[in-house]
Amino acid sequence: MAATRTADVTWDGDLTSGNGTIIRVGSAAFGPLPVSWAARTEAPGGKTSPEELLAAAHAACFSMALAGALARAGTPPETLAVSAAVTFDKGEAGWRVTTSALTVRGRVPGATVESFVEAAEATKVGCPISKALIGNVELLVEATLEA
Repeated sequence: MAATRTADVTWDGDLTSGNGTIIRVGSAAFGPLPVSWAARTEAPGGKTSPEELLAAAHAACFSMALAGALARAGTPPETLAVSAAVTFDKGEAGWRVTTSALTVRGRVPGATVESFVEAAEATKVGCPISKALIGNVELLVEATLEA
């Protein structure tokens, strides 16, 4: 079954001095959120950016996919703490997202360090957000199993 999610955004002004607002998302889970070019390329100044939202999406997607993979392997997690750092950089071809680096710490009864790292590596390329990024963005993962 397909799921479509929506968001509404407005932008006022030119790129560098203008400002935007993520008015709402279809679920009403958040909004309004201010966005700006400076929040993407300089200090956030209390505003968000598409890259910050991508980091949140990637971390959430990865955590769900890894929880599922671990459960299917017979070692469901007690807890997973995932962070994502998305890098937006200017290269010869212009601005682009270059990397999404995931860090995961997990408490997973019955898992070994090796099985946990293997599951994280497989999930790095297997979660739906990762699949959308593959070929365009370098994906990294650092996995630590906690006792």
